[in-house]
Amino acid sequence: MQETGKNALIIFIKNPEIGKVKTRLAKTVGDEKALKIYEALMEHTRKIATALPVNRRLFYSQYVNELDSWSPEKFQKALQIEANLGEKMATAFHTVFKENEKVIIIGSDCASLTPEIVQTAFDKLDDFPFVIGPAIDGGYYLLGMNQFTPEVFNDIEWSTETVCSTTIERINSLDKTYFLLPELSDIDYEEDWVKYGWELEGDKKTPKILK
Repeated sequence: MQETGKNALIIFIKNPEIGKVKTRLAKTVGDEKALKIYEALMEHTRKIATALPVNRRLFYSQYVNELDSWSPEKFQKALQIEANLGEKMATAFHTVFKENEKVIIIGSDCASLTPEIVQTAFDKLDDFPFVIGPAIDGGYYLLGMNQFTPEVFNDIEWSTETVCSTTIERINSLDKTYFLLPELSDIDYEEDWVKYGWELEGDKKTPKILK
């Protein structure tokens, strides 16, 4: 399971259940298509993660599924705690830092994320305490640190346009430095999906962009 080195990638996902994922997207495309789009995004995220020589830690929202497409040989699986997003992430970082020196977290909503961007984040953690991947909506699609620092999750209004800026304020208050990755967009609305030219191919749930 463990790769060489001490780099770990945390991935937060929601259990793919109809009507419970991509709810903002579902308002215009319907629950069924929203689920298929989310499954396509998870496949995209899986390919990114498996392309990297890191320890992969997968955290589910509701329950651990040992029989899904996330191979237990490639992903160490766990369950997110019941708390707000900041506490969920802080707990995951605390757990993963016990066995690793550089830790990065991503979700499964970013269509334009690449293995190269994530690798750059790991590389920059040699020189910066933090790496942030800012999202266009004001959040972030990636956060990395080379030392467990739970303060960056304190007093954040999650799911708002101030998440990234407030996180940077927290880092500055600690007199720490950070590296900013390119600004990318999460897939939250139909226009986000259309923007990247993704298409669902029948029941394969494979985004065209990956070909």
